[in-house]
Amino acid sequence: MISTKKENKAKEILRIELFSDAVFAIAITLLVLELIQILHSQSDSGLLKKFLNQWQSFLAFTIGFITILVCWINHHVAFEYITKVNTKLMWVNGFLLFVVTLTPFSTAVLAEYLEKEGRTALAIFGLNYILISIAANAICTYAYNHHLVEEERREYYYSYKMIYRYAIFFTLIAFLLCFFSAFVPLFLYALMFVLFAAPKEFSSRLYKIKMARKNKTKK
Repeated sequence: MISTKKENKAKEILRIELFSDAVFAIAITLLVLELIQILHSQSDSGLLKKFLNQWQSFLAFTIGFITILVCWINHHVAFEYITKVNTKLMWVNGFLLFVVTLTPFSTAVLAEYLEKEGRTALAIFGLNYILISIAANAICTYAYNHHLVEEERREYYYSYKMIYRYAIFFTLIAFLLCFFSAFVPLFLYALMFVLFAAPKEFSSRLYKIKMARKNKTKK
């Protein structure tokens, strides 16, 4: 009986992850469709020149693709130690997926207005990052607070929750800087890509620091 319950819970989590993976795949497909629009340009210039003139679109596509890829990696990590699900967690996860599907739109804005209104375009893209950070933090925080995580991994999972909480402040600062400079926010976003490309390593460092402080306090 207990084994059956565990199997049902595993199936529920698997369904959430499979549905989420499908949404991530659709979001990336929408990015590609936006890039294909270059071929429908009314310009009479050669193909190579047309591509060179649309470098913003290729840059925006690359940034958008990396964004969705990093989100997918972190989503997988967030659900790694979750053993139980409920309807509210599904809604929280749905919020993240909603924000992810907005990424092709913010990417299209960045591609179209990077040269004309670079700071504003980057701010719109940055707002998307803030929402992604809030959604990722919401998943981990909800799972942690409602004991949906393996009990023996709760203390370690707390470090996951913290890195996404830090991400909210990080993306908020980058967003505000968009109105003063375009280079600095791009540098901060690139740094964020590096940190969250390997969320396990990032959270493990925080966990080790926390445990080291805890041991010092005991002594």
